[in-house]
Amino acid sequence: MPWLQVRLAISPEQAETYEDALLEVGAVSVTFMDAEDQPIFEPDLNTTPLWSHTHLLALFEADAEPEAVFAHLQLLTGAALPEHQAEVIEDQDWERSWMDNFQPMRFGQRLWIVPSWHAAPEPDAVNLLLDPGLAFGTGTHPTTALCLEWLDGQDLNGTEVLDFGCGSGILAIAALLLGARKAVGTDIDVQAIEASRDNAGRNGIADALFDLYLPQDMPAMQADVLVANILAGPLVSLAPQLSGLVRPGGLLALSGILAEQGDEVAAAYAKDFDLDPIAVRDGWVRISGRRR
Repeated sequence: MPWLQVRLAISPEQAETYEDALLEVGAVSVTFMDAEDQPIFEPDLNTTPLWSHTHLLALFEADAEPEAVFAHLQLLTGAALPEHQAEVIEDQDWERSWMDNFQPMRFGQRLWIVPSWHAAPEPDAVNLLLDPGLAFGTGTHPTTALCLEWLDGQDLNGTEVLDFGCGSGILAIAALLLGARKAVGTDIDVQAIEASRDNAGRNGIADALFDLYLPQDMPAMQADVLVANILAGPLVSLAPQLSGLVRPGGLLALSGILAEQGDEVAAAYAKDFDLDPIAVRDGWVRISGRRR
């Protein structure tokens, strides 16, 4: 069915007032959206920062009258409404729309990421079947692509790989399909652990080849290869821990890093690793190197 969408241009200070008011007058959902493409990077824990110019989007059932909604909002808030508009939008199968747009992708020379509902374009290639579920990591983001291309370029035969912040499991599973002997994945999100386990099964990877842990449960180890596609802040603060998880002579690849953050992250690992030139894609970077 169609929906009535109401849009308000608000400041952060107005957010709570208008969110409560919209719900009070019958909105079935309220969403905050950046009005000026202003980035917010790595907010503090337990905070919900908003952009200086924010649009508040609210959905109402189709029979709601825009004029009545705006009149009630004005009565509830006791103030003139900020810039506002209303429009009718058609409903659609959002999951199907997303599935239609997630197509097979090639990374490097050998590796393809193939949605689990799609036929592999090159059946004889290294094909990773993926259904990310609620977990991060499909290959569409530049940081994941940078890591996948790096893995495709390594000789992984016989190696043990640690995927720190495994998300959907895409990097660990790619490493196993590219020849790694064993992989370990860790993530703070239980849903990520489940998504990684499901995707491993989808690719015929036995439990014995892919161990999954919450961070507090992970055993002591040193991997031949460590990949971590998380965020710059944690990568810097966890540098001593992550460095210690790589054996001497082992390889490291880090991403989830904005271009302007690359030097800071590289500096945190420079004393333990001989680093490669920083790889850049669409404003994001990958830092890689070999443990001394």
